[in-house]
Amino acid sequence: MTTNRRNFLRNTMMGAGLIASGFAGQAASVKIESSTKSQGSSGYQQKFNMSGYAAPKIDKVRIGFVGLGQRGPGAVERMSYIDGVEIVALCDQYPDRVEAMQKLLEKQGLPRAKGYSGSKDSWKAMCENPNIDLIYITTPWSWHTPMAVYAMEHGKHAATEVPAAVTIDECWQLVETSEKTKKHCMMLENCCYDFFELLTLNMARQGFFGDIVHGEGAYIHNLIDLNFKKDGYAEMWRLKENQHRNGNLYPTHGLGPICQVMNINRGDQMEYLTSMSSADFQMAKRAKDEAAKDSFYNEFTTDHYRGNMNTTTVRTYMGRTIMIQHDVTSTRPYSRIHLVSGTKGVASKWPDPARISTGHEWLKDEEFKALQDQYTPEIVKKIGEMAKKVGGHGGMDFMMDWRLIDCLRNGLPLDQNVYDAALWSCIAPLSEKSVANRSNSVDIPDFTNGAWKTNAPVELTLKGGGTTGVREKAVGGSKQLKVQ
Repeated sequence: MTTNRRNFLRNTMMGAGLIASGFAGQAASVKIESSTKSQGSSGYQQKFNMSGYAAPKIDKVRIGFVGLGQRGPGAVERMSYIDGVEIVALCDQYPDRVEAMQKLLEKQGLPRAKGYSGSKDSWKAMCENPNIDLIYITTPWSWHTPMAVYAMEHGKHAATEVPAAVTIDECWQLVETSEKTKKHCMMLENCCYDFFELLTLNMARQGFFGDIVHGEGAYIHNLIDLNFKKDGYAEMWRLKENQHRNGNLYPTHGLGPICQVMNINRGDQMEYLTSMSSADFQMAKRAKDEAAKDSFYNEFTTDHYRGNMNTTTVRTYMGRTIMIQHDVTSTRPYSRIHLVSGTKGVASKWPDPARISTGHEWLKDEEFKALQDQYTPEIVKKIGEMAKKVGGHGGMDFMMDWRLIDCLRNGLPLDQNVYDAALWSCIAPLSEKSVANRSNSVDIPDFTNGAWKTNAPVELTLKGGGTTGVREKAVGGSKQLKVQ
């Protein structure tokens, strides 16, 4: 691929821009350094390879959290159970949210953290605090890249909720900044740590499925009521994303685990995609119905909503294919569709129960259980039961947080690096471009600058780590919503 970065950006839809959020109206004022170099798969010279990079050990990981609305409270609580963690800072535009988390820390027997609130720029002061090692970002999407970049520029590792970026330019900003500062930028793709996804990853690593041919993933989750709820997402930011963009806006839940199975960025790479969206059969109608009852919804009465179902297909350089779907409005059961298909076997889950086959029929329960016993990876054996107790989407959130901290404390490479964050996130704006052009194919940039050919796969063992303890779970539990 010879696509010049600037031409690539010029021809790519940039989505809705900086969407109003709990930090509304300020993202545009954040100055982020952007390279003027040409950055297609050729032209961009990698400053430093962050794949496999082990940052210096941090015995006590001091964390600052920004965004304490939907996902933030659950993250604060989960981290409060992990040894080697010090929650030193809490930030949100709304002071009451900060105070609620202070009370949670007190309940856990931990000291109050330094609070940052009352301003849409308060997060900057937190990032500038020299006594923080990691900034944990759980804000609306448009803030993820500005905050992660600012954190890394000020000497912090960054961990951000999904997606890490909403434009191709933002993807490159993350890559450039992480390489320049040698600070980790991890996208918090929790589905990579679900029990079945980890099981199939280990099975793939050990050759159970043979050569991987095809994978499927999805985010099918009826969020239409929550998107139209006045107090659902701050300043209706998620509804506005769906109002102005048309593509797969939230690809990483289904895509992340499949990319790890296929060693994407580590032996194989995405080459191009094509994307198609259905018409919108629900959101515009819902907006008009709501506006007829409440003038608050007048600004949402447009005909520009994202189609109900988006299907995006990807082809890799090694000839594998990936299907990713996105639907947050249709009336159907929740599904992430985790399907791994190889020359010797297949694994499938969502919405049906987990199943594995090596022929024309699914294996019987006892056969499936035997495979679980054989292929359950070390991290699940080590922390799986505790993760279920602490919670967070059945425990996968906690395993993700624990693994992040254990890697930082032991100086290990992260399971998900900045190239994964950029690549998995870029599917959204690229799918928008394909949808807008009658589903024509779109090249996918190589954020590793060819290093994918020699990068080592994700390490599945706990070699060199596994030393981080977990405190006993207190009475009660996370108050986070069961949605993402």
